[in-house]
Amino acid sequence: MRSFASAVVEAPVEKVWEAVRDFNGLPVWHPAIASSEIEDGRDAASVGCVRHLVLGDGGEVRERLVALDDVARSYTYEFAASPFPVRSYRSTIHVLPVTSTGHSFVEWYADFDSDADVEAEMDKTFARGVYATGLKGLAAHLAG
Repeated sequence: MRSFASAVVEAPVEKVWEAVRDFNGLPVWHPAIASSEIEDGRDAASVGCVRHLVLGDGGEVRERLVALDDVARSYTYEFAASPFPVRSYRSTIHVLPVTSTGHSFVEWYADFDSDADVEAEMDKTFARGVYATGLKGLAAHLAG
C-alpha cells in the first residue's frame, strides 16, 4: 500500500529543503509532533540514526534514517518501533522546485504492509493525519 500527500509551498526550494532536511526538526514545523530526539548522541544527518518522536497525543514512534540525498533533496526513513499495525513501513519526503513560480513542490509518501482490515484506516492516518497535516504546518512555518 502507498499513502501519499503533496503540496506546493510558497518558498524557494533551498529554504524548504533546509527546514525539511533536519531529521530531528519535525517539532519545529509539524503540529502533531511534540518532541524529537536523536538516540545515542548521533548526528541527525547520519544514515542509520534513530529519532525518537513523541506525538501530541503522547504516542511514541522511533524512526531510522535509511537514506539522505542532498542533490535530490529527499530522505527516506523506516519505522524502528511504532504503535501502528503495519509492517515494512518505509517513507520518503522529497522537495522539488516549481520552476515557473520559484516555489517548491513537496511530496511525502510511504509504502507499507498491513492486514486488510486496517489498510484503509492506516492509509488515511498516514496520508491525511501525518503527511498532509505536516505539509500544511511546513507551509505555515515557512510563511512566517
